[in-house]
Amino acid sequence: MPEVRFTIRWPDGTRRDCYSPSTVIREHLVSGAVLPLPVFLATIRTGLGAASRRVEERYGRPCGIVARELAEIESTARRQSAEGHVTVESLS
Repeated sequence: MPEVRFTIRWPDGTRRDCYSPSTVIREHLVSGAVLPLPVFLATIRTGLGAASRRVEERYGRPCGIVARELAEIESTARRQSAEGHVTVESLS
């Protein structure tokens, strides 16, 4: 299954390289997008959820990596300014 790696920049300026096990994430994230933190969180939950379902359809179980990735993203988000924006710097 084709994977996608993407880089985000948090409101505090730090960057994080992220992973999706499916290209379906491209239906939810666009390189260069600047999203308010709550919108980004809703978008990433939906996008990674769709990616995990694609894995489950193909292999019979959801992707555990997605669960860990989402937990790390949400953990970092809790330390950011709620009024801040997340930038999607790249998708590859």
